[in-house]
Amino acid sequence: MTGAVLPTQRAGPDPGGDALPRWPMAALFVGFPVWWLLGLGELAWVLFAGVMVLYLARVRPVRVPRGFGIWFAFLAWMLLSASQVDAPGRAVGFVYRVALYLGATVLFLYVFNARRTLGQRYVLGLLTVFFAWMVLGGYLGLAAPAATIRTPLAYVLPQGLLSNDLVQQMAVRRLTQYNPDAWTVIDPRPSAPFLYTNNWGNAYSMLVPLVVLYLAEIGRRSRRFWPIVLLLVASLVPAFLTLNRGMFVGLGGIMVLASVRFALHGRAKALLGVIAVGLVGVLALQVLPVSQRLDDRLESSGTNESRTTVYVETVRQTLESPFFGHAVPREAQDVAIEIPALGTQGQVWMVLFSHGFVGLLLFLAFLVWLIRRTWSRQDVPGVVMNAVLVAVLVESFFYGLLGVGLGVAMVVAALALRPRPSDLSAPSPGAVALVGRGVA
Repeated sequence: MTGAVLPTQRAGPDPGGDALPRWPMAALFVGFPVWWLLGLGELAWVLFAGVMVLYLARVRPVRVPRGFGIWFAFLAWMLLSASQVDAPGRAVGFVYRVALYLGATVLFLYVFNARRTLGQRYVLGLLTVFFAWMVLGGYLGLAAPAATIRTPLAYVLPQGLLSNDLVQQMAVRRLTQYNPDAWTVIDPRPSAPFLYTNNWGNAYSMLVPLVVLYLAEIGRRSRRFWPIVLLLVASLVPAFLTLNRGMFVGLGGIMVLASVRFALHGRAKALLGVIAVGLVGVLALQVLPVSQRLDDRLESSGTNESRTTVYVETVRQTLESPFFGHAVPREAQDVAIEIPALGTQGQVWMVLFSHGFVGLLLFLAFLVWLIRRTWSRQDVPGVVMNAVLVAVLVESFFYGLLGVGLGVAMVVAALALRPRPSDLSAPSPGAVALVGRGVA
């Protein structure tokens, strides 16, 4: 399928990507610890998306892959759910989530169009630095599990906003999910530089394959190769001690899928690399006290029971507003046991409860479309990125993706769907112009 442009745009070399600089992406991912310490880590995705929009406004045409309209349809349906907002506090939560969705959309458009300035190797390098910050945060959590950091945001926000649980967690940083005063004390689980341990595990499962891919890109002769290998090995300690079962499922699924596809396509070297990574992981499981801690957590936390109840109640109460949902997660009513708010415990359940069955259908259709569109790639980067997108779909059933998860997923999707370097002089295959010449 050939690319298409608006009638006012002549076909030929696409100069737009040259107008999109690298620095917003670098500032977002390399500078993430700064935004986290300022209390802006969760908002950085939105703030830098705003900067990227200013640059995208100067690009003609802005291209999207054919089929991306599914995501635009989801965004439109999500906005219709605003009709279900019935309180100022819920309005704040709704606007915050809308901003994160829009920020992730802009991130996709920016990476997809900045084909010359944001090369694949450069973007993978940024994600590797981001991964290094994440590993550092994990170790800080293990070293000081009860530490808190009062950010500048805590001093400038009014007390009314600080009383909101989400805002308070953003303003007063913690390095772990750990409460020594809880009825059942569970060993500290690293979360920095994110709010929750599940964010850490979700990001880790996506980033490890991308870091390994970056190693393959730079080769052993690079001075960065062995330090990054050591970083990957060191990351196993905080990663396994997060006790994130979903992280193990995601990583295992990526390795199995990539291995099968590498074997089918006769890529023996890539297959051996996956096997080597897997052996290191198995060795780490034997050395670290992961199995015992995981058993202790399963026995004491009651996570499975509460999650099942949340899922059942989420579906039941969504049936009360099946088309547009309830706009935002809400506390459960008339439930025998204490459970988290409905619309939490997984992106799928958040979308279902907040935006109804149509919203969920569009969201899942978009993820399936991403996987289907990238499945045809048989090169090593394409196979790895496709496997990561499959893991995103699987993990969306038990991890919230908003923020880091959706941001990284959109970057991976944009890289995987971009034309290959040999095609840079022509319009993107299977792409359409979102904005032509003139005012958008």
